[in-house]
Amino acid sequence: MRFSPILLRCGFLILTCCLQAQQTESNSLSIQGFQKFSEAFVLSQVQESLRNAGDFTVFAPSDKAFQQLEDRFLLLHPGNIRKLKTLISYHIVAGQFTASRILQALCQGEGVAVFTTIQGEELIATMEGVDIVLTDCQGNKSRIVMADTTSENLVFHEIDQVILPGPPIP
Repeated sequence: MRFSPILLRCGFLILTCCLQAQQTESNSLSIQGFQKFSEAFVLSQVQESLRNAGDFTVFAPSDKAFQQLEDRFLLLHPGNIRKLKTLISYHIVAGQFTASRILQALCQGEGVAVFTTIQGEELIATMEGVDIVLTDCQGNKSRIVMADTTSENLVFHEIDQVILPGPPIP
């Protein structure tokens, strides 16, 4: 029996991800490295929408990545709450998508998985080497650098860049 190279690769990646997944429990978004995103999450009032609404996956930019965007757009300023809510909502997908489940979706989609964020726009996942890469509406790419941190009804994946909904933030 012959297996396609993509199926073999996906099987290997699922196994690797399962072996390397970090399962930690936390009661808040303020876990190491997510302080800026946590602050934006609370300020945007998105957490109110998520309470008792089921399970969600959060693609959380590292503090360094979020700070680069904040320096350009001052999103944490009280006058920018609407833009901030749009941005934060674009980082959240309904359902618990562990790295293993994302890899399964990639295998089923022959290397591409499309997720609809709670903001309403699509986020595309692909593979580059052994990395899961997210591509936003504007074509910007971000890699998942740490997967499967959990908190109550949330699964977090740390990403190395902020992903942006379209159209561009003015």
